[in-house]
Amino acid sequence: MAIRFALLGSGSRGNATLVVKGKTALLVDCGFSARELERRLANVGMAAAALSAIVVTHEHNDHIAGVGAVARKYRLPVWLSHGSYRAAQRRLGELPQRHTLNCHQRFAIGELELQPFPVPHDAREPCQLLLGDGDKTLGILTDAGRSTPHIEESLSGCDALILECNHDPQMLADGPYPPALQARVGGELGHLSNNQSAALLSRLDTAKLQHLVAAHISEKNNRPELASAALSGVLGCEPEWIALATQDYGLDWREIQ
Repeated sequence: MAIRFALLGSGSRGNATLVVKGKTALLVDCGFSARELERRLANVGMAAAALSAIVVTHEHNDHIAGVGAVARKYRLPVWLSHGSYRAAQRRLGELPQRHTLNCHQRFAIGELELQPFPVPHDAREPCQLLLGDGDKTLGILTDAGRSTPHIEESLSGCDALILECNHDPQMLADGPYPPALQARVGGELGHLSNNQSAALLSRLDTAKLQHLVAAHISEKNNRPELASAALSGVLGCEPEWIALATQDYGLDWREIQ
């Protein structure tokens, strides 16, 4: 049984990624209300009752807005770092089951193995993830202000990769954000630009890469074609080969062969 994944939405107004292996269906982050999540799940032919667990990368609202409500409604266990829980405890409310993940320690949920890794971002104890089955691996990296050797070591050799291309630096500088927000987004604890993600990608072993998804693309400070051009330039592929995850429609199912 192959690993499948879909993005239910990606951007500053809400994020959620679905990763499925056999009977295990994990929701990585839930930045949508329960009703909106159910609608987006239905769009990819999935019922919320089929979810196995929620894994939280960090406590920003576009990643946790619906976590508490969805977990309570469907009695789902929630995995998150201690720092993320402490920062979001009041907003999350009482959870049916809470598990503390260690950002350096591998763990398993059902048929999927997860390896978190820490990232530089302006959150309490943020992480991103590798998800696999012992054979194939999906890497997820969004919400990071810069790359690190550990991030690159973690993501090298993935079979599929979801990679943040948040902004174009010139568009950010010329855009509507006030200077303080521009500094946050473009800073070392903010979000990866197209060029930063391309540079990161150039340092990875991409020999096995079947899918590359540009994610968390800013609606105000970037254009999808700039993101795909930056990444395809590194891989030497057609820009159309780069999948683009959107805020409103996410990205339909991809399967790791």
